[in-house]
Amino acid sequence: MKLDSKKEGMLPLKFYGGVLGALVPFLIFVAGVIYIALSGAPDERGFWPVLLFSISVGLILSKDRNGFSETIISGMSQKIVMIMITAWILASIIGILMTLTGFVEALIWASNLLSLNGIGFVIATFIICCIVSLSTGSSFATILICSPLLYPTGGILGSHLPTLAGAIIGGAAFGDFIAPISDTTIASALSQKAKIGKTVKSRIKYVLPATLLALVCYILSAYWFRTPGQIDQEVLSGDPKGLPMLLVPIFIIYLFLKGRHLLHGLLLGLLFGTVLGLCLGLLPWTQVISLDLENFAAKSFIIDGINRALGISIFTILLMGLVATLKASGLMGILVDFAAERTKTEKQAEGWISVVMSMAVLLTTHSIVAILMVTEFTKETGGKLGVPKIRRANLLSLIACIFPFILPYFIPVILMSNMTNTGKEFGLPQISPFQVGLFNFMSLALLIVAIITIIFGVGRRKKKMNNG
Repeated sequence: MKLDSKKEGMLPLKFYGGVLGALVPFLIFVAGVIYIALSGAPDERGFWPVLLFSISVGLILSKDRNGFSETIISGMSQKIVMIMITAWILASIIGILMTLTGFVEALIWASNLLSLNGIGFVIATFIICCIVSLSTGSSFATILICSPLLYPTGGILGSHLPTLAGAIIGGAAFGDFIAPISDTTIASALSQKAKIGKTVKSRIKYVLPATLLALVCYILSAYWFRTPGQIDQEVLSGDPKGLPMLLVPIFIIYLFLKGRHLLHGLLLGLLFGTVLGLCLGLLPWTQVISLDLENFAAKSFIIDGINRALGISIFTILLMGLVATLKASGLMGILVDFAAERTKTEKQAEGWISVVMSMAVLLTTHSIVAILMVTEFTKETGGKLGVPKIRRANLLSLIACIFPFILPYFIPVILMSNMTNTGKEFGLPQISPFQVGLFNFMSLALLIVAIITIIFGVGRRKKKMNNG
């Protein structure tokens, strides 16, 4: 089984050292990211030199340096990269807009009214993010919308910050797995020719126990790591005047539910929020645009938002270039052929589907790309050995909602870490990617469910009766 890299506009690449030569740049990158994450310096700008060094090593090891360069540029210039970066810039600007207009203080006021403490706010955050991700079907949108609002508020209320960040990304992973409009759901179901409605219904038995387990873990973690006595009671009183700004996220979620593009929803949400803030007197015009003639500079909350999104944007561009060289090396094709030759039973087929999908996710760092890469292997091997199409789709989605939300070099984790810098205005520290993944109890619970499902064959016989 061969994967044709030419279809993606990339030339096949060969490296000195064969497969190991293709892997070395990526291993350098992963080691560098883990070192930075564990060192407690979560600024993703620190990943830039690591990525540039990794790409340089790849160039040296490549047998065709012109082809390698073209592959890097091709990977960086993918349409999905530009969509993500544009969305992050807009979401970052909206986050600053909501802070300037007093929405965080309004949420604190509302939390006081509901008598929510730091622990209660973590629970509420997880539930809210589950609802938003279920409604929008987008984990990125959930993180981008909810983080600038809930992270500072929970931090001021005394929530344990890594648990709070884990609750946000955990809620985002929930919708990515179960929402009918999630791109992961759609890609996994359609790639195996399973009906989306039946596939979503079949996932309830996986997601319910995982969600309950995650909820218990969030409560225990928030209680265990609580920090009583550090809350500023004056700040804690809040102010309801920014409450009308709640219309902004509601408006954005409404546009997503209507099927609007991510860029469409965020851009109109920004325009609506800016006009609303100006009309209510919550946003001074000088915050929209002003000139500092003495320093020859313009000032605007829009400029601040773009600057905040710069770190993860450059990181994403460089990472997508590096990932493209791995895809062009044909490594996944070798792995798929290796697995296909060793699969003889239904249980082995499920195991190899999970292993190959895991490797695809780990190497491409993109769940949809990974699903598309293993589609034919999963369909042919699973179908031949009696794995029902819905079960195959569920295995793909389970893996896709675990590693990208736990490991510190994946974009959802880096994005979540980046969004916690919205608490800096309130004196709250940024959370490292390593901590974000460690406290994402939803994806960890899905990992437990996946292991039980594969090893003990939970639901295997029933699935064979309901194939389709």
